[in-house]
Amino acid sequence: MTGERTYLDYNATAPLRPAAYEAVCAAMDGIGNASSVHKEGRDARALVETARQSVASLVGVEPDCVTFTSGGTEANHLAFRQAADRGSTTIFYSAVEHPSVAEAAKLASAEAGVPVTEIPVDDQGRVSLTALEWLLASGGDRPFVSVMTANNETGVLQPLGQIAELVHGQGGILHSDAVQVAGKLAFNIKTLGVDMATLSAHKIGGPLGVGAFVLAEDAHVAARQTGGGQERGRRSGTENVSAIAGFGVAASLAANMDDAEKMRTLRDRLEASLKASVPDVEFFGSSVDRLPNTSCLSATGLKAETLLMQLDLAGLAVSAGSACSSGKVTRSHVLDAMGVEENLAAGAVRVSLGWKTTENDIEKFCDAWIKAVQMSKRTSGSGSRLAVAEG
Repeated sequence: MTGERTYLDYNATAPLRPAAYEAVCAAMDGIGNASSVHKEGRDARALVETARQSVASLVGVEPDCVTFTSGGTEANHLAFRQAADRGSTTIFYSAVEHPSVAEAAKLASAEAGVPVTEIPVDDQGRVSLTALEWLLASGGDRPFVSVMTANNETGVLQPLGQIAELVHGQGGILHSDAVQVAGKLAFNIKTLGVDMATLSAHKIGGPLGVGAFVLAEDAHVAARQTGGGQERGRRSGTENVSAIAGFGVAASLAANMDDAEKMRTLRDRLEASLKASVPDVEFFGSSVDRLPNTSCLSATGLKAETLLMQLDLAGLAVSAGSACSSGKVTRSHVLDAMGVEENLAAGAVRVSLGWKTTENDIEKFCDAWIKAVQMSKRTSGSGSRLAVAEG
């Protein structure tokens, strides 16, 4: 139908789940501060603790290991605050991390006076284990290492088990930004050997503005934000009870992963359709594992900014890489790190599916994408080579 919109940007933010919406609204009807001792306060506290249990269960830890924050960015900064507190003398993070991790690493490095180094990745976007092993061997005591579970732009999954073995072999600490994996694939912190992780509610159908810093085992947390001593002194500030309640419900639904195989089927159908229409299609990273819902597409000669406008006018919402750059369309540092050619990287668009995505949505995107490529060919007067950047 004319005027219908198709949302294919779940890695930026997922639509609010109806049950999470109801939980947010119900909590907003309350008037208690979760730190108050009266009944209204205790009712608010009960909502927070119920949500804490749900978030903890999602990643396989005890509730006391979960600290609520304002989102993934704050949680990443809180994670890096632990580096100096735990005696780390060097910091490493992968070259394909979200900007909030890179900035948190640099801030922690400056505050503690310790060096910070990027870990290179291969052409699939996965951390080079050989390079990591060498860096760790020369990195001093208790290195602090951050490697995301799944890349927000390409969906590439990192070999966290092997990374954890290398990091712990040098007595180090492993943090993982896990905001993209929850609800798409099973993620158990302890099984993978991750010491601390970051989660975000709005990536799993919860409300915006709430996230969590999670420990594998309960331990002292050096606060970055101090004041009233909320969250056991780990993160001061009055709890956002309604958002936390919605986060808890979304976490419970995400734990079921009911939509994972549906997303994989639809994503694979999207790529098969493109390949059938453009025989020389390439799939970057097809030899490694990735999220079931993500494809990062590019074509020679396309410009992402122009392409996004064309797709938006066609009723499609997608992104050019990360959506956390103040609305700017900039060259992807992830594709740069993977060594993707500039003429392909310049037109990269990320398509990410979710629980509301349908077969019709996939068909609509494929039609619009192919038309955009054909228009580019006519405009440039030369051939165009379609490519899909995968994980």
